[in-house]
Amino acid sequence: MIGIGAMVLAGVLVVFVLLFFAIIKNLLYICPPNEVMIFSGGGGERGYRMIFGGRGWRKPFVEKVDFMSLNTMEIPLRIRNAYSHGGIPLDVDAVANVKISSDPRLIGNALERFLGRDPNEIRRVAKESLEGHLRGVLATLTPEEVNEDRLKFSQQMADETEADLNLLGIHLDTFKIQHVADERNYLNSIGRQAIANVIKNAEMAESDAHRDAEQAEAENAGRANVTVANVEAEIARMNNDLRRIRADLEANVKAEEARTQMAAQETRALAEQKLQQVRAELESIRLNTDAVLPAEAARQAQEFAARGDAAAILERGRAVGKALDMLNAAWADAGEQAMGIYVIEGLEKILGQMAEGIERVKIQSLSLIDSGDGQTLSSYVAAYPAMLSVIFDAVTKTTGIDIPRIVAGDAAAAGGAR
Repeated sequence: MIGIGAMVLAGVLVVFVLLFFAIIKNLLYICPPNEVMIFSGGGGERGYRMIFGGRGWRKPFVEKVDFMSLNTMEIPLRIRNAYSHGGIPLDVDAVANVKISSDPRLIGNALERFLGRDPNEIRRVAKESLEGHLRGVLATLTPEEVNEDRLKFSQQMADETEADLNLLGIHLDTFKIQHVADERNYLNSIGRQAIANVIKNAEMAESDAHRDAEQAEAENAGRANVTVANVEAEIARMNNDLRRIRADLEANVKAEEARTQMAAQETRALAEQKLQQVRAELESIRLNTDAVLPAEAARQAQEFAARGDAAAILERGRAVGKALDMLNAAWADAGEQAMGIYVIEGLEKILGQMAEGIERVKIQSLSLIDSGDGQTLSSYVAAYPAMLSVIFDAVTKTTGIDIPRIVAGDAAAAGGAR
């Protein structure tokens, strides 16, 4: 039950919020700046109220909202055979820009006459009123005034139409004359007369200008001759001054050249003397570098080399002596085993010498005859160890050193050698 109640309450709130926004949407109206918003039926002095741009609330059930545009409306005007002052019919093309007046004192007239009507209807009413006033203004002006002083024409048109347009609630923004013509060519005749007068005045002005120019030319020629004479005299004076200045400059230049040459010769002599001194010093340095220094360096190098060789020989002798002392000490410490150790250390060389001796035995050819038991080949192979045994026996007989027994570890063999 609690869940159903909460859902009902939420639904009521949603409906209330939607209803609130719907009321705001239906009662709140926004007016742009180029329109006027009219609330009708709300009472007041005239039964309506106006808002020029902004927003307003409509009273529900009792007020109606309308909008009227304040935009400018362009109205072209074409007047044909409108008589001007003097009885000359004129054709005038003009354009007027009008709008609904935003003056609170005058807009009521527009609301009473044009609220809810088509803008083209407003253009038509304004056009008919302007055309009538345009004919009236043309009747007070001559063709020359209409054609020449269009600003005055436009001002008179604005003054003439102000009262009637205020009654309609319409404001005239601008009024411009685009074209003025007449079928009788009155304006053309005035133009031709004006052109003839202009040409006449121009010819007279040209004649006067020629006369003035000739007179001025003569006067200028006289002044020019005088000026030329004065200029030539001034030029001659300046040429004399220039020749004098040039002579002074040439004398000063020659004197300066002489002083410069003497100073240059003196400077060159001093420089040559310093150069010779530098060359002598360089030659001394060169001789010292090419002869003395290499000889001294060679002498010192030989001395150092001799010292080095002597030191090496001395150290080598000391090392050999120390090695012999160490070897004697090792022999003494080894005792009866010394000979065995010596033989074992040299065994590889001894065997190498024996093998080299055996290799010198060359057999060009050998024929083996086997009796079938395979002993012949094995006997031949066993001959090489037998050769080594013969060599070992010869060494024992000659030196008293029994190498096989020494290798086998018999100290007596080594002792017999002593």
